[in-house]
Amino acid sequence: MDTSLLIQKVLIYALPVLFAITLHEAAHGYAARHFGDNTAWMMGRITLNPLKHIDPIGTVLMPILLYFATSGAFLFGYAKPVPVRFDQLRHPKRDMVWVALAGPGANLFQAFLWAILLYLLTGLGIDERFFLEMCRAGVLTNVVMMVFNLFPLPPLDGGRILVGLLPWRAAYAVSRVEPWGFFIVMALVITGVVSNLWMRPLMGLTYSLIEVVLYPISLLF
Repeated sequence: MDTSLLIQKVLIYALPVLFAITLHEAAHGYAARHFGDNTAWMMGRITLNPLKHIDPIGTVLMPILLYFATSGAFLFGYAKPVPVRFDQLRHPKRDMVWVALAGPGANLFQAFLWAILLYLLTGLGIDERFFLEMCRAGVLTNVVMMVFNLFPLPPLDGGRILVGLLPWRAAYAVSRVEPWGFFIVMALVITGVVSNLWMRPLMGLTYSLIEVVLYPISLLF
């Protein structure tokens, strides 16, 4: 594998990934505090310091090993989850939905910001490849992170949202999957189910949404 290419990829993606992870987790904590749970606040997790959210294995070691093992064809990682006590929320079942949505919502917001910056750079005639690729990486990273986390299976955010929206009996049944949810998701990722039936369609829709919303800006440049 070309070492210089790997270093270039790391430099391009480093800042977008750090922002994506940090704001995603901080958004969960902030939303939880807003709805009555101060756990993340008391543990210092509502912060923009990426070191508070990085997991040495899930955020650093696992993605690097997978990159080398699959020649960049498959990447997966995770950050330290922000601690949330749903029983401390003022309306646990309803507020759980908003707390879960906060993380993917932060990623969607960042995707728009990176896309706007890309439009601005190209519109101003700045053709420095490194910065343009970083903007594209920022959009891609946040779209991937948002869509993946919305997969409707606990412990992902989509699973929390599903539990919050379902009637009590069905919600309880879904919530019981959580201890094995990570392994189920990994199996679905490896077999391509998540990628083909979930990620690609929703990523396409998200990119279309970004293009439609930012269409007036594209006309300016």
